[in-house]
Amino acid sequence: MPEGTIEQMRTRLAVLAPIEIAIDDDSALHAGHEGAKGGGGHYRLRLVSERFSGLPRMARHRLVYHALEDLMQRDIHALSMTLLAPDE
Repeated sequence: MPEGTIEQMRTRLAVLAPIEIAIDDDSALHAGHEGAKGGGGHYRLRLVSERFSGLPRMARHRLVYHALEDLMQRDIHALSMTLLAPDE
């Protein structure tokens, strides 16, 4: 697992001005998984941002994928996301 992936994720997701952000590394739960053999980790993200207000789920996911684009190519194999607006 590349060192500092969670920190890199936090840095890139800062563009979404998170009110709350939690990133958990679940990679150990997927040891031996075919996709994990390539070195990418499994992560769980919970992010609350005003940027998500009024946006459907897919648009929220696109914002996150755009922010993490280069990491999704190499350091992140799987990303489970809970993306909320402040009033949700």
